[in-house]
Amino acid sequence: MSELVGDARQLSPQAQEALRLRAVAALASGRDREDVAAMFQVSLKAVDGWWAKWLAGGRQALLAQPRGRRPGEHQVLDTAEQQAVRQAILDHRPCDLGLSGQLWTRAQVGELIAKLYRVRLTEPGVGKYLRRWGLSFQRPDKRAVEQNPQAVRIWLEETRPAIHAKAKAENGEVLFADQVGIRSDQVTGRTWGEKGRTPIVRRSGNRFSVNAMFAISTKGRMHFMVFTETFDAKVMCRFLDRLLGHFDRKIHLVVDGHSAHRSRKVRAWLANHADRIELHFLPSHSPELNPDELVNADLKRSLPMSSRARDKAQLAAETRRFFDRRQRQPHIVRGCFGGPHVRYTLEENHLSF
Repeated sequence: MSELVGDARQLSPQAQEALRLRAVAALASGRDREDVAAMFQVSLKAVDGWWAKWLAGGRQALLAQPRGRRPGEHQVLDTAEQQAVRQAILDHRPCDLGLSGQLWTRAQVGELIAKLYRVRLTEPGVGKYLRRWGLSFQRPDKRAVEQNPQAVRIWLEETRPAIHAKAKAENGEVLFADQVGIRSDQVTGRTWGEKGRTPIVRRSGNRFSVNAMFAISTKGRMHFMVFTETFDAKVMCRFLDRLLGHFDRKIHLVVDGHSAHRSRKVRAWLANHADRIELHFLPSHSPELNPDELVNADLKRSLPMSSRARDKAQLAAETRRFFDRRQRQPHIVRGCFGGPHVRYTLEENHLSF
């Protein structure tokens, strides 16, 4: 039972502290304990207890104390153990440490703790540690194990600035290009449905696909070509021919390492147009460095109608409509250069036209 009575129990810790100090001050001035109890609407037990604390520890003994456990009190893992588990989560995948899977969940972290320290925690308990360590549940970025970090560093620090400087000196334009395939049986995104029952999306049983090649610039320009055949050197040369028709100055085109881009036929075509266009290659296995990847994602999110296409012609028409629409929305195209991994393309943007 609380020592406080009446409205005193509803007071904040700070107000209760002030009450204790005033009551003890009244006792020290010679007031009778019964009078003090009645004056402040508290029990005699409370008055006697406060006076005893005053005699033993002075004013400090009457001050409000923090409620709840002190930080770190009664934690199963000590500070060093917590730091070791946190660092293991940041530096490794579960499968690297003898566990299953590549992504950390509360259950996987609990398994790691049990493996290291023979302690079993509930998932909510593991979650408390994770939040305390400043970690949150996130969708991870993907990286190819074959990616060469040194090549990425050279691209960011040396190659890209050199391309932009050369483009400026030649009054040229820098564009990033990529190709994408769209399938008739592709369904992306989410839809509403009854709880407990997965919605069904009906689509054509015929499987077909179309492809597109496109190039974008930091100022929002987009150029594209939709085609139904397989992407190869011949298609690449056709796209380059069409691209030249839109520019009266030299183009510096950044592409990935697709075999068609490096083919003998494309190299010969480039040699014949060396004064008009030059190809530059991103580091291998580094799609996150290409802003066109955001266009690819935008396309696949924006084409739910692809599941209704009856043939390649309909699917190609819907794809062209998407690119036509984005050509009239340069602000969206420019936004593709604002992602966290491609924002580097905007540095020294005065070099890019």
